[in-house]
Amino acid sequence: MTVRLRTAKDLDMPAVGALHHRSRAAAYVGLVDPEALTFGSEEALGEWWAERRRWEADTHRMTVAVSGTEIVGFSYLGPSPEEGVGELYAIHVLPGHVGTGVGRALMDDALPHLGPRAVLWVLEGNQRARRFYEKAGWSADGVTRDAPMGGVLTHQLRYAR
Repeated sequence: MTVRLRTAKDLDMPAVGALHHRSRAAAYVGLVDPEALTFGSEEALGEWWAERRRWEADTHRMTVAVSGTEIVGFSYLGPSPEEGVGELYAIHVLPGHVGTGVGRALMDDALPHLGPRAVLWVLEGNQRARRFYEKAGWSADGVTRDAPMGGVLTHQLRYAR
């Protein structure tokens, strides 16, 4: 499969929202209560991403992976609350494209833009994601947090590079 990466555009946000909704539901099944995975809608997430981009356009970067005319993945990164640290906020891939190299392409694209020190957060029980990040040179740094997802608290680990 051939995938091309490009900077996201405003008109991509409905597709990004739909992709995020589907990716989240598939990736977190068994890790998070079902009601947390189905909160909102594809349309609502598209609107949320459009609004978030408006506020963060000058400081954050969204890249989409496109196969043919379909957006099959995206990454989102920007500054961490910790001074001088970049943060990889998201890599999401459509369920049917997981394992095809889309996530790896998005990671390879993101790394040079994160700076010399970078962090990301991952659900503690998400072994698949943790293996993916570890293969890309990330490692858990011992910092944890409990953060809400769809109204349900999730336990997360911080990974650093």
